Amino acid sequence: MEKLKSNLPKVAYFCMEYGLDTSFKIYSGGLGILAGDYLKGAKDYNFPMVGIGIKWKQGYTDQRIGEDGKPYDCYHNYEYDFLKDTGVKVKVRIRERDVYCKVWLCEEFGNAPLYLLDTDLPENADTWITGQLYGWFGEERIAQEMVLGIGGVRALRALGIDIDCYHFNEGHAVFAAFELLKEKMDKGMTFEEAWAATREEVVFTTHTPVVQGNESHDLKRLRYMGADNGLTFEQMVAIGGAPFNMTVAALRLSRISNAVAQLHGVTANKMWADVDNRSEIIAITNAIHRPTWVDQNMLDAAEGKGDLWENHMKNKRALIQFIKERTGVELREDVLLIGFSRRAAAYKRSDLIFSDEKVIEPLLKGGKVQIVFSGKAHPLEDVGKKIISNLVKMAKKYPNAVVFLENYDMTIGRMLTRGADVWLNNPRRPKEASGTSGMKAAMNGVLNMSILDGWWPEACQHGENGWQFGDGFESEDEQVLDAHDAKALYNCLLNEVIPTYYNDRDKWVKMMKTSINSTKEYFGVKRMLDEYYERMYIKPEAN
Repeated sequence: MEKLKSNLPKVAYFCMEYGLDTSFKIYSGGLGILAGDYLKGAKDYNFPMVGIGIKWKQGYTDQRIGEDGKPYDCYHNYEYDFLKDTGVKVKVRIRERDVYCKVWLCEEFGNAPLYLLDTDLPENADTWITGQLYGWFGEERIAQEMVLGIGGVRALRALGIDIDCYHFNEGHAVFAAFELLKEKMDKGMTFEEAWAATREEVVFTTHTPVVQGNESHDLKRLRYMGADNGLTFEQMVAIGGAPFNMTVAALRLSRISNAVAQLHGVTANKMWADVDNRSEIIAITNAIHRPTWVDQNMLDAAEGKGDLWENHMKNKRALIQFIKERTGVELREDVLLIGFSRRAAAYKRSDLIFSDEKVIEPLLKGGKVQIVFSGKAHPLEDVGKKIISNLVKMAKKYPNAVVFLENYDMTIGRMLTRGADVWLNNPRRPKEASGTSGMKAAMNGVLNMSILDGWWPEACQHGENGWQFGDGFESEDEQVLDAHDAKALYNCLLNEVIPTYYNDRDKWVKMMKTSINSTKEYFGVKRMLDEYYERMYIKPEAN
């Protein structure tokens, strides 16, 4: 890679959300945190990259638990005095009305330059567009994606930033390609010529292999909003089908695409096998920004510079104190502490460990296990909210052993992935694309106990750096799959995790050390960035 350093392509990274810091509320969860880590890595290692996103006025939901034990969504207007005014405004035509987008620059968090578009301006009737991240659907979502995509390309032009490669992190940025098509067609290219030329400039990352995570829009609605950007109905169908699928469009508009773990690569290729004229989907496994997420003392101790167990216990005690301050519950430092932090969605099965209370109840009441949960549900997802309500119910039922930390954010994520003893992950395989929280835990010496899904099949050395359960079993019948995996979870917990924790401290510490040393390099952001440049951004003929 070093020989390429002097002549790397300049990349514009488009994403709907960025998790750079708890205080900067323009992210919801994993997708944004990955994007934030990506830009921090680009800055650390001097990769030529800029980010394009949106300045969300209210961010994602603040999700609080009511007295009835149910989650409720709250919104606040945020102001950020650290953003720099670029002096640039661009306009996007939405519903036959000009919408002005102010461009802000964020470089506050050790990140590559991030340009954020903002429609909350007095000259706009449609100030609401950049109000809430993932707030609603339909027209609002299309308008937001037009600002990100069309507005993002126009912002780059107005800023005078030359770009070699446009990277769409998820399908939200597809309309950026429509703007690239328009630019070329305005210069005299045919649609087919413009499409071929645009494909040479665009790469795409697909994430969730769950149908609901791949957005579709009615073509008439897209045209009413102005998202077609001058394309005909037939041209729109050729790109994204009818209804217009954002992921399908991105696959057809990009030179190459990628999934975010090796298993996800297999899943994504199966999922999109019937899409003609699409780009190849390769696998580039996600990674994390170590300085943001990993305790340096743990890294040092794993290399023999310090006491690994004592450093872990400091982090565990800090987590216990954090929980006490947030909830009033005081957990015990001598009891195995399991962490679980995920978006509350059905396929992630946050409450799987409670499947059979005859098994789990004696462990909770007998002081063998304590479990800390966190995560938000999408404001409009009833199933996710029911999952959270169930977790809160369990916390009330087992008040000294189960905790739910409301209103997940980066601070909670950081405390949990440092202070837990075990990191639990049990999605319905193969629906977890990657799962970067497990990487954070692993590098902090927190032992993963996980289904072989997402990143874990690449990292797992069972009984040496963590545990797998379920043996990679898959079934279309969710009841069969859930019953199989719950049984496997209990078996692993009762026969491997608990005996090792309480009866073989030396082995546990050895596993912690192996967990850190086996993951810290490969699942660090530098490897990921190198792979994106070598396999995606640099065209094969340039090698």
